[in-house]
Amino acid sequence: MYDILIAAGWPVWPLLITSIAGLAILIERAWFLQAKRITPPHLLEGAIQLANSKAVNAVNAAETTQALADAAPLGQILAAAIVEKAQGSGEEKIMASMQEAAISVNLLLERYMGALATIATIAPLLGLFGTVVGMIEIFGSQQGGSTNPQQLAHGISIALYNTAFGLLIAIPAYTGWRALKAMAEKRQYECDVAAKKLLRHLLA
Repeated sequence: MYDILIAAGWPVWPLLITSIAGLAILIERAWFLQAKRITPPHLLEGAIQLANSKAVNAVNAAETTQALADAAPLGQILAAAIVEKAQGSGEEKIMASMQEAAISVNLLLERYMGALATIATIAPLLGLFGTVVGMIEIFGSQQGGSTNPQQLAHGISIALYNTAFGLLIAIPAYTGWRALKAMAEKRQYECDVAAKKLLRHLLA
């Protein structure tokens, strides 16, 4: 592997750094976006029980619902609704508070997605840059009417390896971005469904 990196020349190092960043994002997002971390199945039931309990009132609502908000991102949305209800707010204000919390949750779900999409976009360009550098090496090997075989081989290696590395990074990055985007959208939908169920319960 080290010999391949050496043969690919210095343009491969930005690609290597990009690949490490992309892999880190893929692993972190795949771990974070699991349903058990965003929308645990027991959370809605716990929120309904908390809303029904007499422990929550206008004075201690924020403190009492803090554990719910800390349990998972969905808990932030549910806690916001319970706090507003405890303070005697109407449907419009409860919905506004839930939507504000949902925006924060969506930002958490979409975090690093832009960076991953950028990696999928620039990786082929970095590979193309390496290809151009390799072509320059090839043309340089033919100066003076004679060909330098070692420099020619090095130029070809740079051109081909960087093109391959660029595509090798871009394809998984783009595929991973699409998969993670779908996961984030599913978690958003699950949060929306749970929030609506709690809202119906609070307004019943």
